Amino acid sequence: MGIPEEKHLVEPALREISDKRMYERYLAVLHRLEGRTIKDISKMIKRTEKTTAGYIHSYEREELEGLSLGHSPGKPHRLMDEQERILANTVANKRPVDVGIEAKYTWTLKLAMLFVEREFGECYTEKGMSVLLHRLGLSHTKATYTMELANPEEQHTFTSKTFPALKKLMKQEIEHLLFEDECMIRAYQSLQYSWFPVGAQRRIPTYGRHEGAKLFGALNYETGQVLYRDGERYDTSAFIQFLDVVLKAYPTGKRVMILDNGRIHHAAEVRNYLKQHTRLQFVFLPKYPPDLNLIEGLWKWLKSDVVHNVFYKKFYHIRINVAAFMKRVNKKPVEVIDRLCIRM
Repeated sequence: MGIPEEKHLVEPALREISDKRMYERYLAVLHRLEGRTIKDISKMIKRTEKTTAGYIHSYEREELEGLSLGHSPGKPHRLMDEQERILANTVANKRPVDVGIEAKYTWTLKLAMLFVEREFGECYTEKGMSVLLHRLGLSHTKATYTMELANPEEQHTFTSKTFPALKKLMKQEIEHLLFEDECMIRAYQSLQYSWFPVGAQRRIPTYGRHEGAKLFGALNYETGQVLYRDGERYDTSAFIQFLDVVLKAYPTGKRVMILDNGRIHHAAEVRNYLKQHTRLQFVFLPKYPPDLNLIEGLWKWLKSDVVHNVFYKKFYHIRINVAAFMKRVNKKPVEVIDRLCIRM
């Protein structure tokens, strides 16, 4: 079979394959049939020259069948397929303490090595275990919180019925649809991963004070406009002052504000305020919504730009940078909509 005929077989197989690893092998073979060197191909598919050569040699021996995942072009795996499935399932769905590793709740390479040695009698180095876990589709990522008290049915009702109904009323009965929330921006907010020279670590100076800005914010779902107010406290009075900001910004038309069930949002003074300003209506989110309040994305954006890996010497410096951020995003409403509003 000549090279044109071989390409005629490999190209449709490449288009139809859905498995990422098989796609990589077919692609390597196709590049080889097109005359590229092993060195060039290895750079293109981001594999070692040894691995790439293994793909090519497997194809040369057994054609496309030789590339199947049952045919390892490199060093044979030390664990059997079933053992690898057990390892992957254990790390993904259980904690070390759940499988008898006492008082350990987070998987590390050393704990995975301990588990494999105990269960299967195979000893790995940390590097070898890292390679194995990555090959099994696992990665070293930061955990996140989930609200155990959240009600999935209430959240589904909001996303499938309540919010679509509100959107239908826009420009008819509702003139402005807003998402409201509060956020605390601390001077010592957080340290995050950052690119820096190998072997060195970025050091952030601190000043021993824990001041911060208490923000109220409202995101206009349709226009992308952001309103905010900072202050010294979160209480009913401060919230009502922010509502005054909202009413001043939107003096006409009915305004619907979507917000969480915070205590100050239900205060008697706030209820009286709404009676006096009947064109402002509250729609409360389900309890403990994980990501239904769109303005929470703005707070993450703000923290990423303004406070991560920064420690402010003066409190007013925080306010200056927060104001600059808000001014900047309000100049780019399309970006705000694309980043925060488009998903609902």
